[in-house]
Amino acid sequence: MHGTRTSSPRRAESFSAAQAVAAATDFAELRVGPGGLYYNEFRPQDAHCRIWRWRDGDEPRCLTPEGFSVRSRVYEYGGGAFCLGPDWLVFVNEADQQLYRQPLDGGDPVALTRGERRHGDLRQGRGVVLAVEETHAEGAVEHRLVAIGLEGGERLVLAEGADFYAAPVQSADGERLAWIEWQRPQQPWTRTRLCTLRRQADGGYGDPRCVAGDGEQAESLQQPRFTADGRLGCLSDRNGYWQPWMETAEGWAALPAMPADHAPAPWQGSASTWAPLDGERYLATWFEDGFGRLSLCEGDRPRDFSCGYTRFRSLDLDTRYFYAIVASSISAPAVLAIDRQTRGAQVIAGGESPLPAECISRPRPIHYPSGGETAHGFFYPACGEDSRPPLVVFIHGGPTSACYPVLDARIQYWTQRGFAVADLNYRGSGNHGRAYREKLHEQWGVVDVEDACAVVGYLAEQGLVDGGKAFIRGGSAGGYTTLCALAFHKVFRGGASLYGVSDPLALGRVTHKFEGDYLDWLIGDPERDAERYRARTPLLHADRIEVPVIFFQGELDAVVVPRQTRDMLQALRSRGVRAEGHFYPRERHGFRQAANLAHALDAEWRFYRHILDASR
Repeated sequence: MHGTRTSSPRRAESFSAAQAVAAATDFAELRVGPGGLYYNEFRPQDAHCRIWRWRDGDEPRCLTPEGFSVRSRVYEYGGGAFCLGPDWLVFVNEADQQLYRQPLDGGDPVALTRGERRHGDLRQGRGVVLAVEETHAEGAVEHRLVAIGLEGGERLVLAEGADFYAAPVQSADGERLAWIEWQRPQQPWTRTRLCTLRRQADGGYGDPRCVAGDGEQAESLQQPRFTADGRLGCLSDRNGYWQPWMETAEGWAALPAMPADHAPAPWQGSASTWAPLDGERYLATWFEDGFGRLSLCEGDRPRDFSCGYTRFRSLDLDTRYFYAIVASSISAPAVLAIDRQTRGAQVIAGGESPLPAECISRPRPIHYPSGGETAHGFFYPACGEDSRPPLVVFIHGGPTSACYPVLDARIQYWTQRGFAVADLNYRGSGNHGRAYREKLHEQWGVVDVEDACAVVGYLAEQGLVDGGKAFIRGGSAGGYTTLCALAFHKVFRGGASLYGVSDPLALGRVTHKFEGDYLDWLIGDPERDAERYRARTPLLHADRIEVPVIFFQGELDAVVVPRQTRDMLQALRSRGVRAEGHFYPRERHGFRQAANLAHALDAEWRFYRHILDASR
């Protein structure tokens, strides 16, 4: 983006927080089955997830009965909450994390499992459901790969002993099983292994075999897939980006691919951003300048199927359509069917916009200098006539995650009120290759904070914002970056921490297994690098925060426990710094209930508005 100024979008009057939240309907995943297309829809109005079925020519039909919500909490972040068979679907019920079998026509669900085990990352096998199983007993959390029988729920352990498992998949003939596993202290985006089992003559399986990921070079593997003829492929970042590779008689070979990430960091199970077809043909999405592309790849001549959308998730296909969960800069997430011959797109569900197109602030990619390197993000101009508006800097969570150039009603809520927004993919974010992702190694609280501060000066120099009226906000890891920026730099007039980390060491003592070693990678060894932790702990440096801060926290949060937020709040109030706290009794890590989401958004805006009004 250059310094040339373009006209701002028109402002839509009275776009409320409740309207912004109501526009947050989303879709978790989709699957093609014998009865049509099935997808999992989340609605903030009741914070429930439900399976819907669509058949070509018919209206979508909800299959999930009252009293059920389809969501997994394996690894806390879930994913892979349902799978399909010839005449059934199996799903994870959110309340008890057990598996239920349901006829594809939408009959009553029947429990397949009982007890305290969690399930997720579901895949259909031959007569069984493949799943990642999670158990919590006497303070220990263990994971296994299991097969669950479809009649009586018989349980067979397929693999155990590794710390983590993901993405089980079976070949069409049932002869091979593949999955991803990794050991602590690795994360799924730093180093993983691809393993297989082969069926024996007696119907059982032989010993597991690692087929990729055991070399000297660290690589992250994800999304294993079998072709119709039984060849195994996966995404590997051994060449710097997550790209498709396929096994051959001579070993693994990279398929022709764009030099870009073909997947985000695997925070959740059952991601699907590529699908092999035949030969070297495959369907895939990748990121160019932060924008998603969808193409049918065949040699070096990809055929574009993006249809004007800028993010693609949960790819699947049948003989007529390519399917994906999509979004664009002017439309909310949607389930899309794209005709394989004509490339015509049909919206099956979602895709509505809460605002007229001419009133929507659209993302402009920005690349700006920070710390002697280049950081990335998206800029959303404010609606209205103010040529140098106040700025809100959005910091995504993760922190090895990413923001996307898609319609986010929360961002539009701010731009409609005369604020510009910078949504950052700071150094360490996903979707820009392994080298960029590794910029955060032992640098969390440094490079991300530098990038958050640098974007204010950059945009102010371009004449796009008032650098003296900048605010910063973030959730979870983004809350940590926010608090560090407020403590260690004098750039922002105030900020908001949504279930944000204020004490990394305290987080490390209580956080869940999936992130149990993450802080060692992000900051360092808690004992060896104790001084580094002290230097980057906002709670220990609360006396350096001189501007107002507002906090939002779920009382059931198991990732960032409420005590962290209360301690930070008290540390600021004890010094007379204006600090506001809002605690929600039934929320976990990341708010889901519409009333709470709307309350938090409105309270944050009023908080910033008061700061600006007080300075006039």
